[in-house]
Amino acid sequence: MEMAQTMRAAILDSTQDSPPGPLRIEQVPMPQLSPGQVLLRVRACGVCRTDLHIIERELPVLRHPLIPGHQIVGEIAGGATADLPMGTRVGVSWLGGTDGTCPYCRRGMENLCDAPTYTGYSVDGGYAEFCAARADFVVPLPAGLDDVHIAPLLCAGIIGFRSLRVAGVEPGDRVGLFGFGASAHLAIAVLHAWKCEVYVSTRGSSHRSLAASLGAAWVGSEHEMPPVELDRAVTFAPSGDVVIAALKSLRKGGVVAINAIHLDRIPEFDYDRLLWGERQIRSVANMTRADARDFLQIAGQIHLQPKVTIFPLESVNEALAEIKRDGMDGAAVVSI
Repeated sequence: MEMAQTMRAAILDSTQDSPPGPLRIEQVPMPQLSPGQVLLRVRACGVCRTDLHIIERELPVLRHPLIPGHQIVGEIAGGATADLPMGTRVGVSWLGGTDGTCPYCRRGMENLCDAPTYTGYSVDGGYAEFCAARADFVVPLPAGLDDVHIAPLLCAGIIGFRSLRVAGVEPGDRVGLFGFGASAHLAIAVLHAWKCEVYVSTRGSSHRSLAASLGAAWVGSEHEMPPVELDRAVTFAPSGDVVIAALKSLRKGGVVAINAIHLDRIPEFDYDRLLWGERQIRSVANMTRADARDFLQIAGQIHLQPKVTIFPLESVNEALAEIKRDGMDGAAVVSI
């Protein structure tokens, strides 16, 4: 069967000098494959707060025009190989490629690559009927989860899992989650599998209700402190105030991991009272393919079922608006 020459896609068409605007749904040319790439027929694509940072230019413009979207579930529709035959269901995440030669790649730290490719940011992503991806950066998907429920796992889930690793979480720890959106509501399932006690501080009554329904030991507002000292904490809100709140909750020797690609600022704070005692603040940058494989294996084992709200491609701007106003419980997914 002959493949169409155009496809539907949500386009970000703004330059650094033009005001940010909503995405436009257009017919655009099909992706042209480069060596080492596969063509994916997109089945679903998760909507991430990072997409909002890109669209509102809180992150620099890297590509113009751009198709955003980096939590892609698709099937091989071109460029098939022996390992990736036609029709194979795979996932694509934020890290779409690395140079493989920089000092960080050679040290096994590909998430810190000096010349990375970012899906839906430096290359076109998954808010479209088709997309191109590097064959060595697609990941196999567990069979037990359907397309719309596995899509949020491909960034929110993986980066939340990496955040737990960066924080040094060990089984049985007391762990604080500061902010409770798409990523945190997936991380809590992993923490329960590790027999951790989870303490959630977040704004929005619906987010607090969701955290309680998912088994948090304690849930409070963004102005409340957990009733115990925490071993580890992860912040999910792009606010420096939240980092300070998490730091205040830590025991000596504890770690705060900041899960944010963009942060407004961290206020001045008292070193002697909040950081001394070998407490640590660590940032979380991207993820590795090993993170993706390890997390998806756990997700399959525990039958992780994220809470999702489904939008058609034509309503992607509505999904982004809901994320901006923190009106989304769980994750938003565009179903193609």
